[in-house]
Amino acid sequence: MLKIGLIKEGKVPSDNRVALTPAHCKFINKTQDGLSVVVQKSDSRCYSDREYKMAGISLCDDLSDCDILLGIKEVPLEMLIPNKTYLFFSHTKKMQPYNQKLLKEIIAKKITLIDYECLEHEDGKRIIGFGFFAGVVGAHNGMMAYGNKTGAFHLDRVNSTKSFNDLIHTYFGLHLPPIKIAVTGSGRVAHGVLEIMNLLGIHEVEPEDYLEKQFPYPVYVHLKGRDLYVHKETLTYNRNDFHENPSNYKCNFHQYIPHTDILMNGIYWDHDIPRLFEKVDLKDPNFNIKTIADITDDMYGSVPCNLGDSTIAEPVYGVDKITFEKTAPYLPNTIDVMSVGNLPNELPRDASRYFGQQLIKHVLKDIIDGNSAIIDKATIVKNGELTEHYSYMKEYAGVV
Repeated sequence: MLKIGLIKEGKVPSDNRVALTPAHCKFINKTQDGLSVVVQKSDSRCYSDREYKMAGISLCDDLSDCDILLGIKEVPLEMLIPNKTYLFFSHTKKMQPYNQKLLKEIIAKKITLIDYECLEHEDGKRIIGFGFFAGVVGAHNGMMAYGNKTGAFHLDRVNSTKSFNDLIHTYFGLHLPPIKIAVTGSGRVAHGVLEIMNLLGIHEVEPEDYLEKQFPYPVYVHLKGRDLYVHKETLTYNRNDFHENPSNYKCNFHQYIPHTDILMNGIYWDHDIPRLFEKVDLKDPNFNIKTIADITDDMYGSVPCNLGDSTIAEPVYGVDKITFEKTAPYLPNTIDVMSVGNLPNELPRDASRYFGQQLIKHVLKDIIDGNSAIIDKATIVKNGELTEHYSYMKEYAGVV
C-alpha cells in the first residue's frame, strides 16, 4: 500500500491552500487500489480538519510512515523528514539565494524532491500550478490599485468575498473609464488576467490599434512573446530560439509605455531574458504607466521596479519615479506596484480545487506507476543526489 500524506504548511506567513481537498482525498481513497491518503492536522488550512474527517479521511500528527508527502510552499528545514519523497514548490530552480539552505538540507537528509513547477509536457508547457488564480487575483488587485490611485472607481479586496463566483458579482454595474491596459504572457497567469478583463467588459484590441488609436471605453492589448521580443540582428522572433538564446533578443515593450495606464505582467522571466523596461525609464516624461500588477513577481526582474514582495494585507506599494525608493502607494510621483507572491491565497478554496483536479488528472498515475519521464524531469533531487537535469545547480547546492 502506497501512502500519501498531506502535510501541514509550515512556512511563515502561513499558506492556507492545499494540494488535495477533502473531496479529492475521498476520491483517491475510494478509486485508487493500493493507494491511501492521510492528512496531517492543521488549524490554518482553507479546508478544516473537520471537513477532512467528515469526508472519511484519517487525520494524524506524524507522517513518518508515509511514502509521499504533498505540500504547497517550501517546507521549513526542521520539518523535513529524511528519506521521503516530497512534492511542493521549492523555488530553487532558478537558484534563488533564499532557498539555498533548503536544497542543501534536502540533499543532506537524502530526500527526493519533485517540484510542481518543473512538471512539464514534452513541449515545455507547465502541467500543474495555481497560475490561473494568480492571474485572476493579480488582475483584480491591479485594477483595484488603479481605482484607488485615480479615484475613478472602487473595487473591494478579493478576500472580502467567499469565492470566485461571489467576486464576479461585485463587477456588476461597475463603470470603468477609457483606460488602456497591457497584458503580457501566454500561460495560465495570462489566462486568469484575461478572464478578469472579459468579466469587467474591457475590450481587446490589436497592438497596432492600441498604439495608434484612442478609445471611448476601456481596452486591453494581449502581448505574447512575438509581440514583445525581436532578435537583435535578424529583427525576427522564433519561439524555440528565444527560449534557448534569450540574450540574443531585445524587448520592444518601450513603444507601449506611453500608451499604457496599467501593466498586467504575466510573462516568465529569467536572468538572460530582456526586461520590459529599465528602472531609469521611470524618469522619462513619456512613462505613462501608473499601476503595475507584477503577477509573476520576480524581484528586479522583467519589471525592475519590483522592489520585493508585497503582502496580502498590504498588496500595493509605491516606487518613487526619481529616487526609485519604496514609498506608500498612491502618491503623485509614484508607480504603484502589486507584487504579492501568494496571490491564490485570496481565493484558496477555488485555487485548491483547481490544483487538486490537475494533480489527479495529470500527475497521480505517473507518481503511482513510476518510470515516468515527466516525473523524472521534475525530480530535482533523488535520494539526496542532484539529478542530471539539474546538475547546473551543483555549486548552489554545495555538491562537490
